[in-house]
Amino acid sequence: MKACIMCGGEGTRLRPLTFERPKPCIPIANSPSIVHLVTHLANLGFTDIVITIGYLGDEIQKALGDGSLYGATITYVPEKVKLGTAGSVKNAEEYLNDAPFLVVGGDHMTDLNVLEFYREHMNSSAITSIGLISIEDPREFGIAEIDASLRIRRFREKPSPGEIFSNLASTGIYVCDPRIFEFIPSGVKFDFAKDLFPLLMERGYQLNGWLARGNWTDVGNPVMLRAAEKWKLQENALTSVSGTLNVKDAHITGPVRFGDGITLGAGSRVVGPVFIGSGAMIGENVIIGPYTSIGENVMIKSNAKIFSSSIYNGVVVGANTTISGSIIDIDTTIGDNCSIEHNTVVGPRSVLRNGVTIHSGTRLWPEVIVPERSVVTEHMLNDKFDTRYEGS
Repeated sequence: MKACIMCGGEGTRLRPLTFERPKPCIPIANSPSIVHLVTHLANLGFTDIVITIGYLGDEIQKALGDGSLYGATITYVPEKVKLGTAGSVKNAEEYLNDAPFLVVGGDHMTDLNVLEFYREHMNSSAITSIGLISIEDPREFGIAEIDASLRIRRFREKPSPGEIFSNLASTGIYVCDPRIFEFIPSGVKFDFAKDLFPLLMERGYQLNGWLARGNWTDVGNPVMLRAAEKWKLQENALTSVSGTLNVKDAHITGPVRFGDGITLGAGSRVVGPVFIGSGAMIGENVIIGPYTSIGENVMIKSNAKIFSSSIYNGVVVGANTTISGSIIDIDTTIGDNCSIEHNTVVGPRSVLRNGVTIHSGTRLWPEVIVPERSVVTEHMLNDKFDTRYEGS
């Protein structure tokens, strides 16, 4: 079975995490999110995978290779200009035109049984089926109204107040018959939700819904990213050590996944689910709370406290520093006695001097330097990098 994964977007809403990596390569539980997605699809039998790539596409190819490590065969199709969601799939038509295929966004994290979805589509007369999931606030998604036969009767993309006739939101996961290519123009921007679906319904073609059950999110902003990592960490049920662990008089409450060559200081406490990457050095009386991932070669000094956060490779966390519900990108140095409040995102190679406080919801661009004892209450940008953080 075939799947097409769309990986063309720049991920501006996730900046500063996407200046040097595409969205699908952002780490979740210490692995690029695209690795989790490809593994899930391959395990369900979608082993013939086509990936459309644009922004920093080489990084996606480095992360996945030819797919053999994950039990799949991967074909990469470059997108030289932005073609929209349907347009990017049209650009890969030659690899998808012989059988119905699954379409998934490259920034999706899911454990949905899309094999069941595929089979239901194959047993229907629909030209396309759309994965739907009930959510509390569907305003940022396409919404659908279905009847008892699961046929879609109404569909609206990003409804305004007064137009929210359903809380069944499109997951952006579709099963498509190759006949859709007849309706997608070549070489121009064309979207599934905005353009193709309304066109097909206008012309009387059957579109079905599939009611999804399980975990799904697109990692479109830092809050969604942290939510995806939380349930991914929850999947790990056992404590394991992949190599050597130097520990004495510390407290470990699993599940915790340890890499190789880790030092855990006396009096420290780790409460899972937690992943700790190889080469991490954790000082004395450190507490690492649930739903945290620590990357490779991270140094956490004594009396630091880290709760429900993502600490990427090469980060240094100073003594007596607290980090809560935040994301710290690679090679950042955080001084002693700092407080990084909830939903902070710190870009790569930043330097926070001693005694810094970062207020919640704040983003720091790459390579910024925060002076000693500063209180940061708004985004700190760096003119060496694009300053936009709204959009795709």
